[in-house]
Amino acid sequence: MKCFFNRFRNLFVLFALFFLNEVKAQQDNTSTPKEQQFWDKVQFGGGIGLGFGSGYTDISLAPSAIYNVNEYGSIGLGLQYKYLKQQNSFASHLYGGSVIGLLNPLPQIQLSAELEQLRVNVNLEGSNSNSQSFWNTGLFLGAGYRSGFATIGVRYNVLGDENNIYGSRFTPFVRLYF
Repeated sequence: MKCFFNRFRNLFVLFALFFLNEVKAQQDNTSTPKEQQFWDKVQFGGGIGLGFGSGYTDISLAPSAIYNVNEYGSIGLGLQYKYLKQQNSFASHLYGGSVIGLLNPLPQIQLSAELEQLRVNVNLEGSNSNSQSFWNTGLFLGAGYRSGFATIGVRYNVLGDENNIYGSRFTPFVRLYF
């Protein structure tokens, strides 16, 4: 009988410790500071882009940070660096920033809007070589397939024309956020 009582007591103590630990864990989760709650909704990542075609090269790196407003939408800021080259015509370095809006109407679908402002430095090739520097603004609307932390899709520059700095209004992208 004493052995049964000792086992019961030990089981009761273990149960009590487990229960108290669960209560403490729940209290800790409800008392997190607002700053910590803010950073829990921030994701870092960005996108990379590659475009190639008949003597044309477009390589872009775009690190960014987004704040998840809710499960359907996010807003954020990004930096941009692009290298563009048209064979026998020009080579260009572009850099700047962007404002990003993401909408997820379904978990697998991501719609995006991105306003970017880039400084463009162009080195023209040929016999009359010279350089140009100017600012360029692009407004991209995009759609992609989202799986976990990655989205792959295409975006369209609504402000560009056929002779814009991108070579095409359509740009494929891969976007990652962790």
